[in-house]
Amino acid sequence: MPKVLVLYYSSYGHIETMAQAVAEGARQAGASVDVKRVPETAPAEVAKAAHFKLDQAAPVAKVEDLADYDAIVVGTPTRFGRMPSQMASFLDQAGGLWARGALNGKVGGAFSSTATQHGGQEATLFSVITNLLHFGMVIVGLPYSHQGQMRIDEVVGGSPYGATTIAGGRGERQPSATELEGARHQGELIAKTAAKLSGR
Repeated sequence: MPKVLVLYYSSYGHIETMAQAVAEGARQAGASVDVKRVPETAPAEVAKAAHFKLDQAAPVAKVEDLADYDAIVVGTPTRFGRMPSQMASFLDQAGGLWARGALNGKVGGAFSSTATQHGGQEATLFSVITNLLHFGMVIVGLPYSHQGQMRIDEVVGGSPYGATTIAGGRGERQPSATELEGARHQGELIAKTAAKLSGR
């Protein structure tokens, strides 16, 4: 079975929830899945004052962990239309893996959240996908086989570039059933693609 890493950063828990849905979809497709988070780099007093969710169960990843997987799905919220510094800092430390081609041919994907519908979801996904392409990874997004992203009867995230959710300006909105379905579908597709490419 393919080994899948769901690697995420979540300030308030929205991406943490989406990460579990991505992992669920990958497991349903027969993959062995680990969910890990990147280190929090904000000073503790700043994180506490901003009410960050600091009690997340997922273990903290190490950069060298990335080479152990057939697929890596990266989840991150949006900071001004791009990935936040916590995720960028983690990926920036992967130069050694890049130099030796340790991630070439592995499957990659991205998922994200924004406060509003037009807060930069796709730009954030592209900021992650750009990194994954530089690592030599094969990208799997969220195709329109997830029809839920085409809904107009409710506010809904989703993009062909990856699963997304809309958190609200104060973080008051949690991922909807449709958004979680999209995350599971992307996880399933990534696991199936990894199985084909890795021969597992």
